[in-house]
Parts: sequence; structure tokens; C-alpha cells
Amino acid sequence: MGAEAEVVCQQSVPVLEVQYFAAKGTNLCEVVEDGGVVSVPQTLSMAGFDKFHTPDLVVSVDLTISQENVEKNPDVALESAVMQFVPCIRSGSFADIGPRRYMEDEHIRIDDLSSHLGSLFQFPTPSAFYGVFDGHGGPEAAAFIKKNAMRLFFEDVKFPQSSEVDEIFSEELQSSLRNAFQLADQALADDSNVNSSSGTTALTAMIFGRLLMVANAGDCRAVLCRKGEAIEMSQDHRPIHPPERRRVEELGGYIDDGYLNGVLSVTRALGDWDMKFPRGSPSPLIAEPEFRQMVLTEDDEFLIMGCDGIWDVMSSQQAVSLVRRGLRRHDDPDQCARDLVMEALRLNTFDNLTVIIVCFSPLDHREVSPRQRRLRCCSLSAEALCSLRSLLDGTDSR
Repeated sequence: MGAEAEVVCQQSVPVLEVQYFAAKGTNLCEVVEDGGVVSVPQTLSMAGFDKFHTPDLVVSVDLTISQENVEKNPDVALESAVMQFVPCIRSGSFADIGPRRYMEDEHIRIDDLSSHLGSLFQFPTPSAFYGVFDGHGGPEAAAFIKKNAMRLFFEDVKFPQSSEVDEIFSEELQSSLRNAFQLADQALADDSNVNSSSGTTALTAMIFGRLLMVANAGDCRAVLCRKGEAIEMSQDHRPIHPPERRRVEELGGYIDDGYLNGVLSVTRALGDWDMKFPRGSPSPLIAEPEFRQMVLTEDDEFLIMGCDGIWDVMSSQQAVSLVRRGLRRHDDPDQCARDLVMEALRLNTFDNLTVIIVCFSPLDHREVSPRQRRLRCCSLSAEALCSLRSLLDGTDSR
């Protein structure tokens, strides 16, 4: 029994030139969080950067490289190609009720944000927006966030207006998203149609040019595939996570058998106002998102966004490997999302299931099926053919 996903806006996004601002000598493949940098393995070094800012990662690149330099140094050509990469965005999704009686998940995917919002907003291109909202205590909270997402995340906050991805844009984007999460949390408290015991986790991903910005509150997870390797772009906010446990206990909460105050399996969520202190007071349960961002390169293949029903039964690397095999066979992100959900069901997950797959570039090669391998022909040189003929003739004469 499935729940059909609503596609708000989906289309192939053309590659457009975008100017970036970056750090000198910085490895662009670092995941940047509030409070520090998490290194990610990267074999290709980058050159030509001006500055680096932590915790916000932004890049500045001079794309003008002379033909003479390219001929003298092939590495320059390689680095130039990498820096000119701009993702061609396409996505797929699938959702299923799983073994639960009710479906409480919602999700959003918009492959072309500029077209969806119109001329009132000016964004770096390409631009895209995705969200997974895993509800609990009833479907009201997640449904409310999905219904009002455009207003909450773009219209009612001071969303940055720019045609370039630079340091200022990155800082303002993070600030805008933080405000949007808080605004959404307050809106749930004010809406009389949403029960005070209803809440939802929230995982969002925005892409502007080559900048991928992930914001998360709860236990949904975003995982980036880089050349087949899984890179987690979010932290699961569960009571067993030591930093979350310390924060909860410092604010007067407690953890009982892995549950916040013996009730909730997450430590960050929108809504759940029956568990939060009055507005303005610090609470063990918060709506504050954590951020991770990445500057995408041609090595980055796709992003998986999934609710906890997926991650309860498989690792990030297992999910990445499954999706990657599927894309190499049929290049269909919708089918890959469905396959991931079906695999979680096969592994006996006990929750609703929602998956979004965001691809950053078309695949050049697909896996060859066993039948195709059997039918593959081989070519021989004229000399080899003569040798084979002589060998066969000699065999026949015996």
C-alpha cells in the first residue's frame, strides 16, 4: 500500500555559468558544520582561491586559463574542468505507508526553484529545493509544513536575493533557513487545526549553483554519494547521541530507554508543543536545525534524503551502493527511490518510508547486462585472423 508523492516542480535544469568565491589552498570537498569542519577524502587538489571562511564554505574561482598553461600543465586543464562543473539536476521519489496504520510522512521536491517561485526571487542557477518531513503524533504537523512550505521557507523570511554564490549569500542562506525552522515551529503552535501533541522532523536540502546546503532537525538523514562513497550530510538527532543527551539534561530533560522524557525518539522537531516550554524559554526539545554544506564537484553523483525508517535497517553506505547500482543500470531516480524503500521493507523496517534521490549529472555509462555481455563481439587484426586460419587449416589436415 503506497502513498503517492506530490511533485511540485520537476524538470531538467540547464547548465549556466555561475561565479564563485573561495579559499586559497582549500580542499573544496570538506563538510562544514556549525562548530567545525569535517574532512572528506579527496584526491584532487584545487588551486586559485582567494580566501576561506569557517564555518561557512564559499568559493571564488578564476575560470580564465590560457591555452599555453593548459598545454604546459595538463593538471591545469583537469582543475579547470572541475571548477566549471555545474550540476544538471533531476530527482525522483517514492513513499510507502510501511507496516504502520497511518501515513505521517510528507515530502517536497522542486528541481527548478527559480521557475517555481517566479521573477520575484533572484537565485544563483541552477536552484532546487527538497524536503522530507517525518510526522509523529498524527499527520497534522507534517501536512501543515508541506502545505505552507513556500511561504514559511521563502516568502515570510528574508530569503537572500543574489545571482551569485558568495560568502554573503552563504551566510544569509543559513540565517534564513534557521529563521524558517523557528517560524514553522511557531506556526504549528498558532494553528488551531494542529494538535499540540503532533510534531514532525524536518530535513531540507537546497542547491544553488554548486552549493549544497542541508538543514536538519530530527532523525531523517541526507547522504551524498561521491564516487561511490557515502558522505553523511546530516546528524541524526536522537537521545542516544552524546551531544544531544548533554544538551537535554542541561535543560532539565531526561532520557529514558532511549526516549526524550520517556516519550519522543528525537531531540529536535517542529511542533510537539505539549513537550516544549513556553515561547522564549530554552527547552530540551528544540526546532533549531544543524547545517552542513558542500561545494559540489563532478565526483558528486547524487544525494539520498530519507526518513528514519530507511536508516533503521541499513547503513548510509548500503543505501548509496544500492542506488548507485540502480542508476548505472537504468538511470531512473524514481525507480531507485522505490527500490530503496522496497529493500527497507524486505529488511523488516517498522515505520513509514520516504526517499528522495537527487542526481547531479547524467551518467555516461550504464552497466551491461549479462545477456549483453554474452552477445558482445570481438574484433581481430588481419594478422591474428591469418594466424587463426593457419592454425585451423593445420588442424583439419591432421
